[in-house]
Formats: sequence, structure tokens, C-alpha cells
Amino acid sequence: MKLGNTTLDNNLILGPMAGVTDLPFRLLCEEMGCGMVYTEMVSAKAILYNNKNTGELLSYEPTEHPIVCQLFGSDPDIMGDIAARVEQLGFDAIDINMGCPVPKVVNNGEGSALLNNPVLAGRIVENMVKKVRCPVTVKIRKGFKKGENVAASFAKVLEESGAAMVAVHGRTREDYYTGKADWDVIRDVKANVSIPIVGNGDILTANDALKMKELTGCDGFMIARGAKGNPWIFKEILHSLKTGEELLRPTFDEVIDTIERHYKLMLDKKGEKTAVWEMRKHIAWYTAGLPNSSVLRNNIMKLMSYDEVYDLLENYREDCFNI
Repeated sequence: MKLGNTTLDNNLILGPMAGVTDLPFRLLCEEMGCGMVYTEMVSAKAILYNNKNTGELLSYEPTEHPIVCQLFGSDPDIMGDIAARVEQLGFDAIDINMGCPVPKVVNNGEGSALLNNPVLAGRIVENMVKKVRCPVTVKIRKGFKKGENVAASFAKVLEESGAAMVAVHGRTREDYYTGKADWDVIRDVKANVSIPIVGNGDILTANDALKMKELTGCDGFMIARGAKGNPWIFKEILHSLKTGEELLRPTFDEVIDTIERHYKLMLDKKGEKTAVWEMRKHIAWYTAGLPNSSVLRNNIMKLMSYDEVYDLLENYREDCFNI
């Protein structure tokens, strides 16, 4: 799959997730074979006003290419100026979030609210394309209201405005993440435009990716929630696409080893206090369905140091081995 002048090793993409797709998690997913990663979404206005939190959101390792910075905003001039500033940081592409359903974003006319205003959406893309040399991409949803389907016509506007790629989530804003993603929407968008279309929504297993490819003919796959606590999904999808066979799920020890590696990356990049705090949610995702995992999660919530949590994980490993 090609995006601008960048050729991806494969067409598997880690989708942007606030509070999840930070630098440590992206590194893990890339080790598992992910072909391209996105930052967490970043407010263009926050960058404009030099918000102290944007520095961490925009930081990445030299090994992370190709990497996409995702911006959100609704002012074409600000989006264009900030895109030009962000491009100087070396990102391979800049993405516009036109799918976020969160009220504080939507109520500002940003994220999925732009699905109601294709003219403004087109102006945003046009202005950003004029200001940067790297590809400008867009992430959208099926529509805004439940039962609405504007994705194909909306994607056509984006293409005509200069977008290099569109990722399509088969749910409306009002659906949030409930119900089943409508993959037929992805197929319709793919048939309506000539730029690459990436399918998103309910890719939780390798088999899901194979089914999406067969149904939609999409050019790539964006995995978001399916990667939470499960970075192995990229390795599994690649194996299935190549061989048609399923790869064995990671063993219990592989899961614990990966948690500990993730923890060490967190410690190195964010310091002990933040690592201990932020890994709580990741451990909950990693250990869902494992023996006595609820007890592990409850105990971890009480601990405050990296060593304490590491010891608890090793004790958990030993206890489960003896079950």
C-alpha cells in the first residue's frame, strides 16, 4: 500500500485512540508487524496556544516511520497553519479527525460534527493540502445520526479537495461504539472514489480482516479497539493474509512478558508515577479472560510503585502456573 511517496510494509494500521496509542504502545504494535501508526488525536488549537500537553502527544521515535499525526479542529486557517508546523516535525502524513463522537469535541463543531458540513470539511482539507507537502488523510464515520449514511458522498468531497486517503468507520456518531459496524458502507465508499480506502470497525481477529477484505475490497485495515491489550493482532492478521491460516494465540507467559515489556517502555518514556497509573487500564485489557485476573486487577489498583506491580505480576504468573 502506498501513501504519497511512502510505501508501507503492509496495509495494517494502528488507529488513533486517546489515552491508548501513545509512544510505548505504538512501539509494541510496530514490533508485532503494524505497517503504520497514528498518534493520539491532537487539538490544532492546543498546538496553536502552546498547550503543555501537546509536546508529549507529538513525540515519537525515529524508528516509528511511517507515522501519522492526527489533528482535530474546524477552522480551515488554523488547521492549515498547524499542519504546516506539524509537518516540520517529520510526520509522514497528517490526518484530520472527522469521526470522533465525544461531546466536548462535537459540541465545538469538530470531529464527527463535520459530517454535517461537507463544504467546511472540504475547505479544511483544501487549506491543509495547500500548506503541506506530505499527504493529508481523513478519518470519517458512516454518518452523524443513527441510520444516516453520508460516507460515500462525503468521501467524494474529501477526494476532490485533495485528501490522499480516507479511513471509514462503519458506525454513525450516535452509534458511538455500540452495535455492529456496517461494512457495506466501506464497500460503497471504495466504489465511489479512486484514492485508497481503509476499513475500520470491529476488526477484532484475523478472520475479521479477511472477511472485511472479501466484502469491501478495502485497500487497508485500521485496527483500534481490537488492539487494546492485544498487540499480537497485527502479527495474526499478517499471517492469515499470507497463508490463509490462523496463528496460535499467545501463551500465558507471552502475555505476561508483553505486559512487563510494555510496563518498562512506560517507565522509560513517562516515569514511574505515570507508568504505574496508566498501565492499570492496559493490564485490565491484557488479562481479560485469564484465570483470577479480577483479583490481579484489584490488587494492582492499590499499588504505587513499579517494583510492587512487577512483583505482583511475577507472583500472578507463578500462581497461575500452579493452578
